Amino acid sequence: SHSGVKLLLHGLCSNTTVTSLDLKGNNLRTVGAEALGKLLRQNKSIRSLTLEWNSLGMWEEGFSFFCQGLGANNFLQRLDLRNNQINHQGAGELAVALTQNASLQELDLRWNNIGLLGGRALLNCLHRNRTLKKLELAGNNIPGDILKAVEQALDHNQDREAILSEAQNQVYILSKEVLNLKDEKNKQFLDFMDTVDKQKEEKAKSERMATARVYQLQEALDEQHSIINSLKAKLQMTEAALALSEQKVHNLGELLNAMKQEQTSVAECHFRELQQQKQESADREGKLLHDLSAANEKNLLLRNQVDELERKCKVQQDQLFQVKQDLANTTAELKLRAVQAEERLEMEKRRFKQSLEDMESLRVKEVDHMTQHIEASERSMQDRIQRLETIRISLEEELSQVKAAALAERGQAEEELIKARSQARLEEQQRLEHLKEKLRLMTESRDEAENCFLKQKEMVAEAQTRAKQLSLHADGLRRRLEELQQDLNNKEEEKVTEVNKVKVELQEQIGHLEAERTAQDGLREKIAALERQLKALSNNHRETLLDKEGEISLLLEKLRMKEAEISRVREEEAQRASFLQNAIMAYVQGPPFGTHSSGK
Repeated sequence: SHSGVKLLLHGLCSNTTVTSLDLKGNNLRTVGAEALGKLLRQNKSIRSLTLEWNSLGMWEEGFSFFCQGLGANNFLQRLDLRNNQINHQGAGELAVALTQNASLQELDLRWNNIGLLGGRALLNCLHRNRTLKKLELAGNNIPGDILKAVEQALDHNQDREAILSEAQNQVYILSKEVLNLKDEKNKQFLDFMDTVDKQKEEKAKSERMATARVYQLQEALDEQHSIINSLKAKLQMTEAALALSEQKVHNLGELLNAMKQEQTSVAECHFRELQQQKQESADREGKLLHDLSAANEKNLLLRNQVDELERKCKVQQDQLFQVKQDLANTTAELKLRAVQAEERLEMEKRRFKQSLEDMESLRVKEVDHMTQHIEASERSMQDRIQRLETIRISLEEELSQVKAAALAERGQAEEELIKARSQARLEEQQRLEHLKEKLRLMTESRDEAENCFLKQKEMVAEAQTRAKQLSLHADGLRRRLEELQQDLNNKEEEKVTEVNKVKVELQEQIGHLEAERTAQDGLREKIAALERQLKALSNNHRETLLDKEGEISLLLEKLRMKEAEISRVREEEAQRASFLQNAIMAYVQGPPFGTHSSGK
């Protein structure tokens, strides 16, 4: 029922999962059309909508509300309105909705009652709609020339979409290359910072090694000082031992003198006792002799001990002299080594300090140079990319303008042809009885007008070919720009002069393109004037055929002049294109880096 369909459509207004809706053969009427309009205004998920066999065109208010919802929708991509009894008024409302809609790509209007006026309205809306790619109009009593014009407009939309996607791809590629260049520059900067950190680490390592070397030299010097102190202690100990030995020798000498004195005293005492008691001590003679021999042996033993002590004293004196001499040599050698070590330490300190200063200055210079180089290269790359992007955008705008102008010229020419044909048919029907004799002249004039329009079609085709040539030329320019971007790393030093040259050349090219555009405006004005003259000619044809023939001859003369002017414009355009190509080839095949730098 209608209420069920209305509830269903109201429920789908807030739905976000349904992408395809088929309501074929439900006889929706006004309530359903209004619900559909509300659905199209609010729903953002439906991409395909099938409304075949619903007679929506019979209810003008509901269909108008449906068209308003379609114009406000920016998500629907496919719409099927077959067999809905849509007349030329409904087609006009659909055309208004299509001028506002920016998402619909396929529209099926077969087997309705659109007619000539509805077909013209749909054709006119295609000049503003850039997204519709497929429009089915079979079974609508639309003339074939309008169908062909609609097909051509759809082809232009498809071509425009392809060109736009290609431009977006190229922009994406260029942005990707720019990001790659930035990543590469960042990587180079990080590598440079890593090298700087490595140099800092090597510097710290060399400082640590130098500190360790100084510490080792200081330890060796301290060790030498400790050795000297130990030798001094040994010398003092040796001197003390020598003094002790001298004291012992002196004591032994005193003991020997005492022993000698005691011996002499004992001998005198014995001699006195022997003289006094010679006779009384006969029995003690053996004992005294024995004591005397023992004393002699003791005396000899003491003498041997004294001689041995003297030899030891001499040996100790020799050792003491040798020790003093060795001590003097060692002291001199240690002093010499200490002086050499101090000199070598001082030289090492000076050399290390000088190397540290050189390394620091070299590192600072390299860091400054690399940072300046990286900043300059990044600025030049950004400037060049911006300039190339503006050039590309201007070329695309110029190409789109040329295509739009060619399409408009073709549409105007075909519309004028349709008007001329219909007017000629009406005149033939009105004057069929009393202008049979003049029918031959009118048919001849119509043939001449058709020939004129065919020539205009050929001119439009030539303009389209010229637009294609311009697109090919733009593609060539893009490829040249890519090659120039590849050569950018090898020609960084000459970028300023080359950029100035490119600016001058692009200014000249822009001037040529502006001159061409003014020439095209003049051609459009001339075509408009010719069309007005043709219209006046067709209106004045009723009065006199002779004047019409004169005007047709004048029109043909102007068309010949126009063809001559178009050929001249083509020649100028070819000359400008060859000049631009030669300039770009001269820029690409320019002198190498060394010649520019030497010239500077």
